[in-house]
Amino acid sequence: MEDLILWLKYLILGAVQGATEPIPVSSSGHVIIAKKLLGIVNEGLSFEILTNTASLLAIMFIYRQDIARLFVNGLGYLRTRKPEYKADFMFIIYIIIGTLPAVIVGMLFKDQIETVFSSVHTVAIALLVTGAALWIIRNLRGRKRDGDLSAKDALLVGLGQAVALIPGISRSGATIISSIAVGMKQDTALRFSFMLYIPVSLGGLVLGISDIASDSASSALFVPYLIAFLTTMVVTYFAMKWFMNIMAKGNLKYFAYYCFVVGILLLVFQL
Repeated sequence: MEDLILWLKYLILGAVQGATEPIPVSSSGHVIIAKKLLGIVNEGLSFEILTNTASLLAIMFIYRQDIARLFVNGLGYLRTRKPEYKADFMFIIYIIIGTLPAVIVGMLFKDQIETVFSSVHTVAIALLVTGAALWIIRNLRGRKRDGDLSAKDALLVGLGQAVALIPGISRSGATIISSIAVGMKQDTALRFSFMLYIPVSLGGLVLGISDIASDSASSALFVPYLIAFLTTMVVTYFAMKWFMNIMAKGNLKYFAYYCFVVGILLLVFQL
């Protein structure tokens, strides 16, 4: 019975991670809240890395055609310099530029950020900040498409992603908000946001392999971790599809309401 309860708890954790990773409400913040409510304490980063990898696989599957096109056309431009390949090549360059701030800040300060900002109180404040930012940009409709971006746009969005290393600040929220704020269209903002997510998550996986290998709890929790991994991957896929539809309709204000409500409840009840 204890094993079943433990498996159910990790299934819930996986569902929380999967449901909140694509949408602008902070997956890390919600996982911290869920762990607190479920009485789960994870030492080390292996659980976080595994569930983030599950979300990454689901998102890469959704964007597989875009990824393949960028790869083929990017190489094509390097070989031939044909102008029809240039927009995709430059999009790759902008992804690299946009990734750098989070990489630099993560390598230098990630441990300190997680130590200082991992409390539920901090998550509550960060959710309120995310909600306020979503409310501010709720009616903006940009005109920039993939071929209209600049290095400055990419850097500003990348800085947003770096800020999202703070638990409670949504990564997708920060990058989508930044993308819309610099004038991107909704679909371009969504695509650029999740293209930025891919290299950062892959880098986190590579750097975290040693954490997974040295995690003494991973062997004892193999089944719960596997349940969380599979649940996260499936739920992320459907949550991402749902969010793409929401973005197409421009209904980000509802996520602002959600962040306000959850943030205020956390402050009131002081979990």
